[in-house]
Amino acid sequence: MSVIKPSLAKGTRDFSPVEMVKRNFIYDTIKTVFRKYGYAEIQTPSFENLSTLTGKYGDEGDKLIFKILNSGEFLKDPKKKSFDFANEDNSNKLIPLISEKALRYDLTVPFARYVVMHQHEITLPFKRFQVQPVWRADRPQKGRYREFYQCDVDVVGSESLLNEAEFILIYNEALSKLGLKDFSIKINNRKILSGIAEIIGKPDLIIDMTVAIDKLDKIGLDGVSKELLERGFTEADLEKLRPVILLEGSNEEKLASLKDVLAQSETGLKGIAEIEQVFEYVDSLISYALPLTAKLELDITLARGLNYYTGCIFEVKTNEVAMGSIGGGGRYDDLTGMFGLKDLTGVGVSFGADRIYDVLEELNLFPASAEVGTKVLISNFDAEAEKYALPIVQQFRNAGISAELYPSSAKLKKQMAYADAKNIPYVILIGGDEIASGELTLKNMQSGEQKKLNVLGILELLK
Repeated sequence: MSVIKPSLAKGTRDFSPVEMVKRNFIYDTIKTVFRKYGYAEIQTPSFENLSTLTGKYGDEGDKLIFKILNSGEFLKDPKKKSFDFANEDNSNKLIPLISEKALRYDLTVPFARYVVMHQHEITLPFKRFQVQPVWRADRPQKGRYREFYQCDVDVVGSESLLNEAEFILIYNEALSKLGLKDFSIKINNRKILSGIAEIIGKPDLIIDMTVAIDKLDKIGLDGVSKELLERGFTEADLEKLRPVILLEGSNEEKLASLKDVLAQSETGLKGIAEIEQVFEYVDSLISYALPLTAKLELDITLARGLNYYTGCIFEVKTNEVAMGSIGGGGRYDDLTGMFGLKDLTGVGVSFGADRIYDVLEELNLFPASAEVGTKVLISNFDAEAEKYALPIVQQFRNAGISAELYPSSAKLKKQMAYADAKNIPYVILIGGDEIASGELTLKNMQSGEQKKLNVLGILELLK
């Protein structure tokens, strides 16, 4: 039998025990905040019917869906036997013949499917969160994987802008608890962008306008202007757009300027009113919540998947590390319409857990507790020491302390090397003297300090 060299599928990763402790620290922190705000966890299957996913992400997105090959002998079906494989135009016709299932591309479409299928069981507004992997047949590169986790939180069946305000507080609380001290929550509104396109007389070019101004950070005003001219805007249009794109000042000053600019646009003014209402809710809630660590900023250049969103749009960025967005989302008016349940509004945001991991790692913000698995190792010198230690290790576990008894008698050096390799902070040494006195030797692996304590004393110290 030939030996197969082990390898990973491109775009996937293994996670070590140390990495998993850190990843779970992020997930557990975020989930705790979600639950505080009344969100409940659901899970959906790793794969869906292909028909559920196709047509929901655009042509480019559809190409990135991982299809699952039907089981069984392909050529046993007469329809497939007669298929003309040589004809390139038949490639799209082949897919339904060989694949009926696909790995989920995101958590949003499966959530929409879930809501429609369970509409008679759930109570509206329905508040859910999901932390699960998704798969995309993308070209792997640094920071982009074919399998990665999404961390989504959504509410459907409620038009209230209180939801948007609470998402700002959720971002603020979760990221603060993760240790971030300088981050921005940017907010915009689709209706404001529609209003801007309307007042310059180019409502049909709203997508072109926002795609261009969304690149302001990357290509600057000259680059944006050049792109707008290429997309069908005139120099006169740009004269009206520039002061809006370069809007400065406090949120209040920006809103006041926008009210003047959009005075003739009912849609634009509605977007401004929605932003003002969100800010009012935040001001009221923050008086009774954690202080607002985040910089809450109205950013007119923020577009985020404009085809999808219909109201407020969010994006979160850390200012401590050079990194793309670590979160984002917005309001959508017809999430479930794709499955026949019309006019059910919703709003949701997501946390970029993989990017947050990289930020915490770079800033050394993971607490020591997020790097420790086993808290105490009990040495094993011989059969007598092992027998003496068995009830003690279980006593620690019963008290909620992660503990191990070294599984066989071995040289102390080997046992200490094991503790070091696993980053175990404490080792208990049990020899003949300890068994006779009941006073065990507790060694702090970081400082090297040793002290004699009985079992209860060690329990108290480790707790």
